[in-house]
Amino acid sequence: MSEAKVTQDHDTIRRWAQARGGKPSAVADTQSPSDPGILRLDFDPKDPSLDVLTWGEFFEKFDEADLSFLYQEETADGKKSRFHKFIHGGGKH
Repeated sequence: MSEAKVTQDHDTIRRWAQARGGKPSAVADTQSPSDPGILRLDFDPKDPSLDVLTWGEFFEKFDEADLSFLYQEETADGKKSRFHKFIHGGGKH
C-alpha cells in the first residue's frame, strides 16, 4: 500500500509535478489581475478551463494561502501516481 505524503517544499512539489508532466496552473474563471485564482496542476491533455502559470506565480499564491501539497509517489501496484491535492495549513516549509 502506498502512503500519502504532505509537504510545503517548493522543490519537492516542482519535481513531483515535472516527473509526471504536470504544469502549474489556475482555474481560469477564478483569476483576477491581482490574484492567480484556484491552483491546480495540469497534466496532458491540457485542460481548457485552466491557465498555465509560472512556477513563481504558482508558489507565491501557494505560500499566501498557506497551502500544503498532499501527494502520492506510487499507486498500490507500484506505478507512478498522479494523486495529489492542495490542503490548507500544514505549518511552515
